[in-house]
Amino acid sequence: MDRFDTTIGAAVEFLRGTWPELQEVRFEIGALPLHADTTGIPRWRIDRDEGRIVLFRIPIERLLPPGHDDGMHRRIAIESAVFRAAAEYVGKDPWEFGPDQG
Repeated sequence: MDRFDTTIGAAVEFLRGTWPELQEVRFEIGALPLHADTTGIPRWRIDRDEGRIVLFRIPIERLLPPGHDDGMHRRIAIESAVFRAAAEYVGKDPWEFGPDQG
């Protein structure tokens, strides 16, 4: 398992422990989205009907601002994408994913 997968797994484990509505959601990894949208290249796709969040590896890891493409910034970008995708899925703000926020 590589760092991308490990970082996603740790973030998902934290979120599932914090928000019960994510217990049955499948988090998957895709390489690239099929299409860009009006805001650019999506970092994830939400499928509520299937109970699934797909996180796209290449845009998350590679589309970082200049000077932010080191290991620490990549980890932050991965965790941020997981939190923001999960927040969108449950209809909350990402900042609500704290142990005292539920």
